[in-house]
Amino acid sequence: MILDKEHLRANLDEVIWNIEEARISVSEHHIVQLVAVGKYTEVENIVTLYKLGQRAFGENQVQQLKARMAALEELPLEWHMIGRLQKNKINNLIDLRPSLMQSLDSLSLAEELNKKLDAKEAKMNCLLQINSAREETKSGVTPEEAQDIYLQIKESCPNITLKGVMTIGAHTDDTKLIQQSFETTQSIYEKLEKEGATVCSMGMSSDYALAIKCGSNLIRVGSALFR
Repeated sequence: MILDKEHLRANLDEVIWNIEEARISVSEHHIVQLVAVGKYTEVENIVTLYKLGQRAFGENQVQQLKARMAALEELPLEWHMIGRLQKNKINNLIDLRPSLMQSLDSLSLAEELNKKLDAKEAKMNCLLQINSAREETKSGVTPEEAQDIYLQIKESCPNITLKGVMTIGAHTDDTKLIQQSFETTQSIYEKLEKEGATVCSMGMSSDYALAIKCGSNLIRVGSALFR
């Protein structure tokens, strides 16, 4: 559904207001980046959000990312890959050169990605995905092994530039459990800051204010913008 500009403006204003409120409760100096997730919306709505000042957009699938980037190549957008990456789609993703690949969910994926980046003489900025809620339906490394795997990738995958970590909050209505999953990731992120980590990507449409209060500095919001 194509949404009119005023409708999208109201949604964007509401999200930005909520970000500001949560951000300031942490610190006036806490900066949060909003990545708009276009997964279920039309290209026209992305164009309208761009006109309203939004620059960073994320897609869950390589095919969708490719189509969107092609359709909107005239616009200076910052593209993020935020969904699970299948190994057979790695070369396609490398060719798209996203600003950030947020879902590096295992050491074996990192090794495969590094190998193919090397062959193409390319580099990629990535986040290590942590399954902090320990849910079987989610991909990502466990909190216990996250730090070691992060350092291992840093050491053995020179074509990957690790920028930090990403998590998806616990899939539940229990705010305490969601908060716990964010706090787990945030504490790992803090330990990795001395390794150069600058991005802690946590929070989606249903829980981004809570994620920011737990220290997130990048949120991935779709339905709250495009409803």
